[in-house]
Amino acid sequence: MRILSIITLILIISSCTETNFTPKPPTYLRLELPEPIYTKFSDSCSYTFNLSNLYKVSNAPDQSQGTCHKRIDLGPLNGTAYIRYWEMTESLAYYVNSANDEIDKHKQKADDIINETILRPEDRVFGSFFELQGNVATPFQFYLTDSISRFLYCEVLFNSSPNYDSLRPTLDYLKRDLDEFMNTLQWE
Repeated sequence: MRILSIITLILIISSCTETNFTPKPPTYLRLELPEPIYTKFSDSCSYTFNLSNLYKVSNAPDQSQGTCHKRIDLGPLNGTAYIRYWEMTESLAYYVNSANDEIDKHKQKADDIINETILRPEDRVFGSFFELQGNVATPFQFYLTDSISRFLYCEVLFNSSPNYDSLRPTLDYLKRDLDEFMNTLQWE
């Protein structure tokens, strides 16, 4: 009986020792995407641009009024970039305001909106790039124009819930490809 009491006492004392728990650092999805290989995209529309070989371009469902709307399947990034293109029949302000209205729809959910101006006067390419940070449906939107007769608007949507922290590696990867798109766009 005495041995049983000693064993019980040892177990009680050993169970009272403090254990230090170390919190795990935040983790992100690991993407193993290759370095992009860019090729020039062109078809019967009035614009060309460099596009990563990971993505596939198709015509968007709305091809009314002679427009060149495109859908870019972002492949392993699990998203789509929608391009809308118009030969301008209204003033430039009309198209810019319409693009800004699209961005305004996401202001409530965005933690921050970073706006970059695009000026390439040698190629007559002007526009704005918007990075919407936070849990928003469309993290990137931009428009490009020659300021006279052509206007191109693009927005990116992912096929997942908008969790900014989880999507961050994907967004960083895609931003580089969008920069390539905007810096190589040429009017035909």
